[in-house]
Amino acid sequence: MNPSLKRFSIKAMGSYCEIQIYDESRINAKRISQRLAREIARLEKKYSRFRNDSFVTEINLSAGQKLGIKIDTETKSLFDHALTCFEQSNGLFDITAGVLNTIWDFSKPKVPTQADIDRILPLIGFSKLSWGKFRLYMPANMQIDFGGIVKEYAADSAAKLARDLGVEHGLVNLGGDFAVIGPQPDNQPWTIGVVNPKADKSLMAKIDLFDGGLASSGDYERCFLYNGKRYSHILNPKTGWPCSGLRAVSVAANLCTVAGSIATIAMLREESEGISWLEDSSLPHVYMDSEEKINGVGLKT
Repeated sequence: MNPSLKRFSIKAMGSYCEIQIYDESRINAKRISQRLAREIARLEKKYSRFRNDSFVTEINLSAGQKLGIKIDTETKSLFDHALTCFEQSNGLFDITAGVLNTIWDFSKPKVPTQADIDRILPLIGFSKLSWGKFRLYMPANMQIDFGGIVKEYAADSAAKLARDLGVEHGLVNLGGDFAVIGPQPDNQPWTIGVVNPKADKSLMAKIDLFDGGLASSGDYERCFLYNGKRYSHILNPKTGWPCSGLRAVSVAANLCTVAGSIATIAMLREESEGISWLEDSSLPHVYMDSEEKINGVGLKT
């Protein structure tokens, strides 16, 4: 019997997710997909800032405490990745910027005052965190938000676990962030469509993946118009105001986590700098600029 493609939908991280596995047995494929779903749920429970019982909430409650908080190896690796992002983006990719969500609410069109923002800015800055061996010391009222990293990390973790469980051909899709578990049979790529933010039913591009991952970042899912001006949910941690560069970016890389960081940094930079950053990465990418023109390299049109 030849293995055929089995698809399983799961709900995770506030979005529609899907696991695809080539297997001869649907029962076996389902068992594996449930195991991957549990791993994704574990990471969501551990790192969601929206849950009172998450480790991130525990970290945030430790802010200002003299003893700090003990950080496990997995979480430390996420902090290390966040530090790399912080350095590569000249401080624009900052996991301590989540505190801005206390004054920006993208479910309703309300713009904070500059005074509101000035009150929050001193609570932002990755370089204000200090470390003892495996202990984190965070100044009072600061907050960590792994929202810009954890979905991509979960996709990579699920793909790695699938390989460990013997899957040779599969794909993990967590709300539009993808991690590949080997190519399709006969060494065929997975062709991933990147949705056009302007038109739900159409594609901005298609990207072929044999391995690694693809991640997208855009300001179209959460934004509002106020007095004719568009406010994006992607916030600049230095100014406290929304970024106004590229509208959408998708990147393919060796890991979904890496792709996600590069896409987010491109969104955070000024438009021309964001485009240069993508070009310098030499990775397949597609972007929509502020005039809604679509460009990129390494794409299948």
